[in-house]
Amino acid sequence: MKQIIVHQNEAGQRLDKLLFKILNKAPKSFIYKMLRKKNIVLNGKKADGFEKLNMDDEIKLFLSDETIEKFSKEINSTGIEQLDSPLSSKLSILYEDPHILILNKPIGVLSQKAQAKDISMVEYLISYLLSSNQISKEELKLFRPSICNRLDRNTSGIIIAGKSLLGLQEMAHLFKERSLNKYYLCIVKGRLEERKKIEGYLRKDTEKNMVTIDQRKTDSSDYICTEYEPLQISNPQLGENRTQGIYTLLQVRLITGRSHQIRAHLASIGHPLIGDFKYGDQKTNHYFKSNFGLSHQLLHSSRMIFPEMTGDLSYLSGKEFTADPPKLFLRIKENLFDNQNLE
Repeated sequence: MKQIIVHQNEAGQRLDKLLFKILNKAPKSFIYKMLRKKNIVLNGKKADGFEKLNMDDEIKLFLSDETIEKFSKEINSTGIEQLDSPLSSKLSILYEDPHILILNKPIGVLSQKAQAKDISMVEYLISYLLSSNQISKEELKLFRPSICNRLDRNTSGIIIAGKSLLGLQEMAHLFKERSLNKYYLCIVKGRLEERKKIEGYLRKDTEKNMVTIDQRKTDSSDYICTEYEPLQISNPQLGENRTQGIYTLLQVRLITGRSHQIRAHLASIGHPLIGDFKYGDQKTNHYFKSNFGLSHQLLHSSRMIFPEMTGDLSYLSGKEFTADPPKLFLRIKENLFDNQNLE
């Protein structure tokens, strides 16, 4: 016999959904049969599996240990044990509370796995929570903390993780409603002097993992809106940049959030990000690769502002979080702009 007490991260879901996680190798027909025969009961009573669970509900499985073991697959912890210790050195934590974790993602790390062998921010997150005793491997069978927003592998900056079911649900709602104000820093080729909002339609080629920007809507395109504000314009007479033209440091606000939106949208108006070998100017990119070792786009999620919120996470209302750019970003920024503020 196995007894399970419903905790915060299991509450709110249907009984059968939880049972599918506990007996994750069992056919669904087996689980419903056990419910009908009262071999699985909820709070001592017969259940059909469609009941919504509440905190402190009691689930009893009147099954042999052998049966439970047979139908319970160990959690997939691939990659977690491979990470170096101490884990705290792998995470740049900007903020943490019982429900969410806000991190500064480094360059070169996936937000979530693309392949089974990948080690992503999710693995670093779970490793951190395990090592700090905030979750156990047994609890991971029923609830898995995860990342709430994605950044490209070579885009750095703010990423939000849900530590609890409530945290995941509330953050998912904010991202879906686009009510979080998200700001990025990037350096683009050319001179941009005015704050502007640009619109278009984005088409994605999944085979090539590239997008195209159109000015008219098509059946395969999605509306996009990007707002940018110039912060600094380079002085071509300074430093290593004396023969390499003009560049602008931008703060970009995502009104919509599509794959490669900032990179492709700015490239479509003639101002590609430096270091962007997919959408950028290759002569410029090779210059920065040769002189600075830059092999990725200079794009950093630098600031996030929470909207007014109600409910259990209302304490986040209006809070602002910032993340410092990587050292290479700062080095190139210093070389190009040399304190030349936009006036």
